Amino acid sequence: MKKSVVVVYYSFSTQTAKLVHRLRKGFRQAGFEVETLKIVPEKELSFPLYSIPKTIFMMITTFLRKRIGIRPVDKRLIESANLVVIAGPTWSYNPSGPILDFLDRYSNLLKAKDVLPVISCRKYWRAHFNYLKGKIESAGGRCMGPIVFTHNIKEPWSTVGTFMTIAGINPRSFAFMRRYYPRYGHNHEQLKQMEQQARTLAMRLYKRQGEPTSPDL
Repeated sequence: MKKSVVVVYYSFSTQTAKLVHRLRKGFRQAGFEVETLKIVPEKELSFPLYSIPKTIFMMITTFLRKRIGIRPVDKRLIESANLVVIAGPTWSYNPSGPILDFLDRYSNLLKAKDVLPVISCRKYWRAHFNYLKGKIESAGGRCMGPIVFTHNIKEPWSTVGTFMTIAGINPRSFAFMRRYYPRYGHNHEQLKQMEQQARTLAMRLYKRQGEPTSPDL
C-alpha cells in the first residue's frame, strides 16, 4: 500500500511553490502518493507590493503575527495522509499570516500525524520553526525536521534586496546591488537539493515502518 503525503503550503512570491514542486517530485519518485493543498487568502495578496510604506507596514504586522484569513481547505486530504508537510515563507521571523490562520483553524487535524515543516527564508528561521513546533505538538502531532532553505546571499544584501523586491524596486537596476545581490530567492542547486531530500526522507519513512522501498529507489 502506498504511503500518502499532503503538502499544505502558502507561497507569496513563488519561492515556496518552487520548493514544493521539487519536494512533490522527490516523494513521487520514491513511491509516495502526494497531494497538495495550496492555501489561498480570502483577499488576494499581490507580489510585489509596489510600495515602500506597504512593505514596512507588512513587516510590522507580520512581526506581530497578524493573521491573514484563508479560504476553506479540504480537510479530508489531511485526515487521510500519513505525513503532513506544512510549507511556507518566513515573514519577519514568523510563519506567514495565511499559515498562522491555517494553524488556528485546522491544527486539530494534525493529532497523531507526522508533520514536517518546510521553511523558505532569508536567514532567520528558528522562531518560525519553534512556533510551528509548539502548535503541532500542542495539537498532538509529531513535529519532524525542519527542512530549511535560505536565500543564499550574504547579509545585509539579502535583507536589502528582499525589501526592494517586495516593494517593487528591482535591486539589479543598481550597479552596486548587482554585485552583491545577483537574484531573488532560491537557486537551481537548492531546488535540486529539495528533491533529493524528499527522496531521502521517503526512504527513511519506509525503513522506519518496516516496509520495502519503492523499486525506483
